[in-house]
Amino acid sequence: MRLSRFLVVLIVFALSFPAEAQQTKDIHKIGYLSRDLHPSDSRASRPRGLEAFREGLRELGYIEGKNIIIEYRYAEGRFERLPALAEELARLKVEIIVADTSTSARAAKKVTTTIPIVMANGGNPFGSGLVADLARPGGNVTGLTNYSPELLGKRLELLKEVVPKLSRIAFIEASSDAISSGFKDMQTAAEALALKVQLITVQASNPDFEGAFRLMLKDRIGGVLTSPGPFVSFTLHRKKILELLEQNRIPAVHPTAAWINEGGLLSYGPNIDDLFRRSATYVDKILKGRKPADLPVEQPTKFELAINLKTAKQIRLTIPQSVLYRADKVIK
Repeated sequence: MRLSRFLVVLIVFALSFPAEAQQTKDIHKIGYLSRDLHPSDSRASRPRGLEAFREGLRELGYIEGKNIIIEYRYAEGRFERLPALAEELARLKVEIIVADTSTSARAAKKVTTTIPIVMANGGNPFGSGLVADLARPGGNVTGLTNYSPELLGKRLELLKEVVPKLSRIAFIEASSDAISSGFKDMQTAAEALALKVQLITVQASNPDFEGAFRLMLKDRIGGVLTSPGPFVSFTLHRKKILELLEQNRIPAVHPTAAWINEGGLLSYGPNIDDLFRRSATYVDKILKGRKPADLPVEQPTKFELAINLKTAKQIRLTIPQSVLYRADKVIK
């Protein structure tokens, strides 16, 4: 009798083991590589698009801790740390590395040519050499880009509409953002609007934003465009630039609504949450067997105009009703 019971228990255990092994096998492990501050850092604003990415995964049936594990790595604004963080993810044998920007994607690509890399919010992936072609990337990098050549021109038009007498503007970027800024793309648009554009570049290693603004005041700059590149858009630099814009009462237009949430005047650009949410579909396709080389890089499909009326009042600027009517978001 005892022997029979032992055999029954043994058979039940043997039958259940393959199912448990299969369940473990179905848990996917991916990496998330970000240039930003860790969300727990008191200086950090809401991580750009991160919750939207998680939401996109949940909509596709991926639940953290249940059937997917995400290894998070944050460079805390020290972009030189990104390659080492990417190496950590590679050693953990993640199936995919999700990169928050082109900068993160480039760092990951230097580390691995085999692990698929999904950009959630890339700059110009073709211009920076990340992909061979938007339609057929050809390597291990794919995903979404926020880059659209006409966007800088549209921001110029918006600033000119808000400040009709505007004649001289500055474009702020860092030396590390030169690949992604698209400065040349907006020069034709500036000429059509009778605007003179001055390029203001700060060094990535030790950015002197105060010096940049002194130069702008000396040259009688009447408006500013901030670069969509990752260095200028980094949280701490963004706050410093906004502080100087308000102090000097210079109207500016920015690439994303994140600037407006922190006190910027105007922004026009892609909906970042939408890009991050859509990046989850790339993760899903790759986990199901698709190759990144065959997945086209998608360009933005949703754009938003945001206005901060509190900032407009502080710099003594009236926003025309024609612009307010078109706004998707207004902070009063």
